[in-house]
Amino acid sequence: MTQPPPPPPQQPPQGGGFGPPQDQPPQTPPPAAGPDLGKSPQPGYGYPQAPQAPQAPQTPPSAAPQNPPQPPAGYGYPQGAPAPQPPQTPPGYGYPGQQPGPYGQPQQAPYGQPGYGQPGFGQPGYGQQPGYGYPQQTMPHPPQAGQPGGGKKLNAQMLIIVAAVVAIALIIGGGVWYASSGKDDGKKDDTASSSGGTGGTDDGNGGTASGKEKAPSDPSAKVLFQVPAPEVKNDSTVVVSGSWLTDKAYVKSGIARIVGYDRDKGGELWKIPLAGPVCQASRHVTDDNLTAVLYQPAMPTKADPSHGCSQIALIDLDAGKRLWTKTVKTGDQLINFDNITLSGKTVAVGSTSGGAAFDVSGKLLWSPKPADSCYDAGYGGGDKLVAVRKCGSYDQRQLHIQTIDPKSGKVISEYKMTEGIEYASIVSTNPLVVAADVGDSAGDGSGISDFFSIDGKTGKLRTRISAPGEQFAARCEGITRVEACNLLAVGNDRLYLPTEEHDGTGKYSQTNEIVAFDLATGKQTGQRADAGDGYTISPLRMDGGNLIAYKRPPYDKGGQVVSISGTGFKETTLLQNPATDAVRDVETSMSPEYSEFLYADGHLFMSKVYASKRSTVRDKEYLAVGFGTS
Repeated sequence: MTQPPPPPPQQPPQGGGFGPPQDQPPQTPPPAAGPDLGKSPQPGYGYPQAPQAPQAPQTPPSAAPQNPPQPPAGYGYPQGAPAPQPPQTPPGYGYPGQQPGPYGQPQQAPYGQPGYGQPGFGQPGYGQQPGYGYPQQTMPHPPQAGQPGGGKKLNAQMLIIVAAVVAIALIIGGGVWYASSGKDDGKKDDTASSSGGTGGTDDGNGGTASGKEKAPSDPSAKVLFQVPAPEVKNDSTVVVSGSWLTDKAYVKSGIARIVGYDRDKGGELWKIPLAGPVCQASRHVTDDNLTAVLYQPAMPTKADPSHGCSQIALIDLDAGKRLWTKTVKTGDQLINFDNITLSGKTVAVGSTSGGAAFDVSGKLLWSPKPADSCYDAGYGGGDKLVAVRKCGSYDQRQLHIQTIDPKSGKVISEYKMTEGIEYASIVSTNPLVVAADVGDSAGDGSGISDFFSIDGKTGKLRTRISAPGEQFAARCEGITRVEACNLLAVGNDRLYLPTEEHDGTGKYSQTNEIVAFDLATGKQTGQRADAGDGYTISPLRMDGGNLIAYKRPPYDKGGQVVSISGTGFKETTLLQNPATDAVRDVETSMSPEYSEFLYADGHLFMSKVYASKRSTVRDKEYLAVGFGTS
């Protein structure tokens, strides 16, 4: 007889967050009944302004050092703060909820320190210890099968500590992509990711074309294949971000390589070796399945633990070839880039030293100008190319959100954000939606307090949407990776957000919903998709006018992928995973918050963004797993 699961523990979860450390008083948990889904957005900033954690002045971009200072040893916590240990015993049965901190998160230098963001996200060089060039610390564990989430926010003390460690949070946002889902207008749906995107070109009337994902006669799925986790040396952590899905292959980054797998059987189709580990990967592809990555020029060693994130490569996902590799210099120094994206035929990279772009032919389109008082910190790609340009001194910083011509770099339109907003994330380029944590008021480390809906043609603000952190679960990093948003989607001239988890109707159960905001008015449309008792629902991407979402399962069921119609919000099950213990253990070891998720044509792929030598031993660890319907 199956025993009922024990109640979730009462202590706050050991989860990580996004954005700068929040120096705030403890937050009051939301009511058990869940957020007020009918609440209208509040005018203005809408939130009390919490005191901001002190920051050291930033070094001007032109002087960004190539070898930034290292934080204290261990977890990288501020000096004087104890480094808490990761949980040793998985409590409970694994109700979906607030997940532990990003798996294997590399440590970053404190915010605002000289050279912040160099040499790129996930790049060895911060908090390094000798030994193969990767951080030598015990990392937070990914969610295990059988762990409760609790569904509660971090308290202030834990938030300060954890946010300082995982400032550059997850890559999932950085990327899960479907390279050939195909829009009805003949273009590829290259924004099909768990980090949002339009998922279909806007038709000018607030709508998009119908979706192409159809429900199978039987949505029951099976495990297609599993990719074993790569061997990692010396208790180190290696970035393995980047996954794409074409008509023929599932493509995934490994340790200093990119591999194409048969999407039904998992056999290797091709392999692209790289000189060093991947740092960042584009979330977009061209119509002919080209994409771009940033990587190190060599493998780190004890003698040389950081080579910088300077290599820009164009990858052919069909042929399995690296077409070219480029670098950019300022003076005699190579620039280490923080982010990479692709719009049309343009590959764009940004950093604290400025931005650069190449045509897919390899021609340099623009590079940083040393005399500039402003610099392109990063770009959002896809249908349009949008720059987050930083201007002014440290204490009078202003962000310019610029829609630019991807061929020439010419500014088409510009929106100037209020001074004092240090970081912004590009949620979608068409329609243009930007997220920011105004005044560090989100209070939950999500990096989001407000969304800004902007007219990309004129640069005028359409509306501003308040998204209180205690009510909504979307996340953006925005500090160095301006496209690193997940658990949200944009389409039909609407913004789709999941609510935070709250008590369900069953004993010990948690659940949540997805709600929609009108990008013209900023108001909720009244549409709501319920996860169902015990499930947690997260937007993955748009499919034309429909929303594709993943339902993380309760302790006794398998996960689901559903399509939600953009008009009536009717849910259709596209895929249902097995509920066996073995399969559920693998599935729940990954989550939409901290892993890459891909769905197309009855195939669901989950993969990790870090590989590390674990301090605790499980039966098996996997880099990726594929599910499919018959």
